[in-house]
Amino acid sequence: MSRITILGSGAWGTAIALSLDRRGGHQLTLWAHSDEMARQIVDAGENSLFLPGFPIPSGLTVTGDNAAVREAEIVVSVVPSEFLRATLARLRPYLHPGQIIVSATKGLEDHSFLRMTQVIASCLAETEAAGLKLPIGAFSGPSFALEVAQGQPTAITVAFDDPAIAARIQTELASETLRLYTSTDVIGVEMGGALKNVIAIAAGVANGVGLGHNSTAALMTRGIAEITRLAVACGGRRETLAGLSGVGDLVLTCTGSLSRNRTVGQELGRGRNLVDVLAGLGGKVAEGVLTTRAALGLARRQGIEMPITEQMELILDEGKDPREAIKDLMLRPGRDEH
Repeated sequence: MSRITILGSGAWGTAIALSLDRRGGHQLTLWAHSDEMARQIVDAGENSLFLPGFPIPSGLTVTGDNAAVREAEIVVSVVPSEFLRATLARLRPYLHPGQIIVSATKGLEDHSFLRMTQVIASCLAETEAAGLKLPIGAFSGPSFALEVAQGQPTAITVAFDDPAIAARIQTELASETLRLYTSTDVIGVEMGGALKNVIAIAAGVANGVGLGHNSTAALMTRGIAEITRLAVACGGRRETLAGLSGVGDLVLTCTGSLSRNRTVGQELGRGRNLVDVLAGLGGKVAEGVLTTRAALGLARRQGIEMPITEQMELILDEGKDPREAIKDLMLRPGRDEH
């Protein structure tokens, strides 16, 4: 039996906790960012705000107590990217040698352009003079929280620099409904999981303005080309982006009706403004909105061309007409596909 704490009581964090509870064999804690949030979940017997309809099992402890992190052998971080650094600052005193951290957040940090494992590592480096060094890996793939909570078969990738640690996490988290593949390409897995959200917004925009399947297929195909270029420039492996955390997650997020990023794009394509669209998510996060800006900043630093991402930034940050953005993409100078 392992002691596992899931950081973040949103839909994805709750779904992971429910999946692990069904699997059995672990002592599980779901950590919420506040005592009030934890009490709401406990009193309601479900996460009525983010994942309603799924009873919280008796074996799952829900708490807002920071000390819950101290008892964990494995910490699964599902904190939204914009809150991760502040959350780690709160929890840092309770982390200690011997723990393993698995990041399940799909995003890039705004302004720094860091991947989530890099954000975690930088926060730990601030502990004491020498810093705290823990194994930090990534957990990503095509996985809607609702379907994981329902127990529908799902396959994802878990990546650590050390293949032995990746294999341990594979063993600890896998079940008859959650299949894990291992990788040592942390960069590629994280980049695929983060950047696909940007392309999903673009696919939603295309749908929102009334375009058909041809347009979506083109955006997805050229989108994975953009993602791969940047991931490889950052040290990821091309083959990773052809797997679950790349193409797999991209297909799901660009086509699935449960995708929040695709939904944001759809509403923008229909003429709504971004502030109203995000307010309509009811507190849920569409990571692609912040990731678009960070991805483009990182691409410029690396000298990588990302035309779809550039147009999404213009729509999101400058209110560019989605139809004009699509027109500008189509009228770019011709080039060889590869």
